[in-house]
Amino acid sequence: MKYASEDLKNEHEGILEGLTILDKMVHMIRENDQYEIADLREMINFFRLFADKCHHGKEEDILFAAMEKAGIKRENGPIGQMLLEHASGRALVSKMAAALEGEPFDPHAFTSSATDYIKLLRAHINKENMVLFPMGDELISLDTQSLLLELFEEHEKKIMGAGTHEMLHELLRLFEQKYLAGSV
Repeated sequence: MKYASEDLKNEHEGILEGLTILDKMVHMIRENDQYEIADLREMINFFRLFADKCHHGKEEDILFAAMEKAGIKRENGPIGQMLLEHASGRALVSKMAAALEGEPFDPHAFTSSATDYIKLLRAHINKENMVLFPMGDELISLDTQSLLLELFEEHEKKIMGAGTHEMLHELLRLFEQKYLAGSV
């Protein structure tokens, strides 16, 4: 039996990969190394589509409701904290986008927001993987787990559309080669 959290943990791996690439981009900006504004925009698009609309959407619209129904607290509880962190992440992505859209590009504003976003999401993912998801796996029935996985698929098709998930993973693969090859 597959738990719904396993699907989300797999997505976390893609998000963490994106954060590693973004971290390298931040380093390049700070070192006045070669970087491309278009690539920075693509990374913002990745985080908006994959991390927020797809992944956080599954959590907020589907999983957290099932967790709450199973007895995990939202208000003053772990679900509420995760929701606050999702909102903080959205605000930081918006700040990165604003730094790119300004004339001229504001590298300090971009790198500051990007660094805060990287720290926030890495810690957030760790909390979900190590604390919240195991709590949910213990409390949510296997029948409900199967239903959640079906709802995740429907959400992804509706929010992302056919082929978008694969396109975003391909972008990560290309950026991994471009930005991380040889730097590990």
